[in-house]
Amino acid sequence: MKTPALRTEFETLLLKALKESADDLIAWVVLPNHYHFLAIIQSLDHVSAALKQLHGATSRAWNLEDNLTGKRRVWYKFADTYIRNERHLHVAFNYIHYNPVKHGYVNDPYEWYWSSLSLYL
Repeated sequence: MKTPALRTEFETLLLKALKESADDLIAWVVLPNHYHFLAIIQSLDHVSAALKQLHGATSRAWNLEDNLTGKRRVWYKFADTYIRNERHLHVAFNYIHYNPVKHGYVNDPYEWYWSSLSLYL
């Protein structure tokens, strides 16, 4: 997702998949090589299936586009974390939104377009 267009496209697909599989989406960020989201879910199975479909479709399309079918692995397994309490929720929320700064893409998290942070202004 090196280009802004690919990040925007992926963000749209991710949000659609999460709206269909999660009960409430709290935060997200899409970076050039990974993404994070924070959601309330009843079943990890539903989210896992939605991400599997999303990852399969995007990796196939991107590998075809770059002529790298069979030569590049786009996505790896995802990791989930159970939010233990309100403090942990705030830490995760801030971690997600600060991630573009952490990785050196921007100096201010509000400058990163592919994030839910602007919804909280």
